[in-house]
Amino acid sequence: MGIIASRTMNLSYPVLDSIFIFFFCALLVANKNYRALVWGLAAGLLYFIVDFGIFHLLTRSRTITEGFSLFWILLWMSFSYGITNFVWMWLWFEKNEHFWGYSTLIIAWWIACPMVSELFGAAPVFTIARTTGSYHGIMGLIMFASYAGALIYNMRAGKEKRVSIPRMLFIGIFIQFSWEFSLLVSGIRSVGASPFEAIRTLLVNSLVETNLGIPSSYLLFAGITRSLDKRKSGRR
Repeated sequence: MGIIASRTMNLSYPVLDSIFIFFFCALLVANKNYRALVWGLAAGLLYFIVDFGIFHLLTRSRTITEGFSLFWILLWMSFSYGITNFVWMWLWFEKNEHFWGYSTLIIAWWIACPMVSELFGAAPVFTIARTTGSYHGIMGLIMFASYAGALIYNMRAGKEKRVSIPRMLFIGIFIQFSWEFSLLVSGIRSVGASPFEAIRTLLVNSLVETNLGIPSSYLLFAGITRSLDKRKSGRR
């Protein structure tokens, strides 16, 4: 049986979060974390294509309170998720020297944003939801194939090039869990759902959503990093 992933929030929440996203991007530029920023922007664009193009236009699994623009809300959600979660992922992969500072900033904002948005009043409030249906099974298959591919890659690669599967598993689950947990405890995720369904949504999304592409994302990160570093050293 599928789950319903919903968010209920007032309109100031996406406005405040958008301001934070611009600030976060400026911080990345100021610290010359250009690769992480481009990675996050690309992830945001990909998420928007999937969310609006597939989940809305193709499967019609996305709904929003009447009177609110699904296009603009999904555009914000996609880039908010892509820039925070995937930049965090990149910084984790490259073991950035400011990793813990960035990590604390992201988690602190996820917790603070709902509280700050309440300062501007509770109205207007809207709910955006997604029913998973059978496509969650497809996501499960992608996750299985991703880790099976990582195992096969490790069997064929040299010891120094192998992927740390436990590390990938932890990163994939922890990033999504942090995001889902902050939404749940702040009263945005699963409003009106039973405690069982709320916890089930938290656990299923944490195990699958980001985790399904972590090994392939790391291999792509490694390939991009090697290629850019070779070009950089070749120009010297």
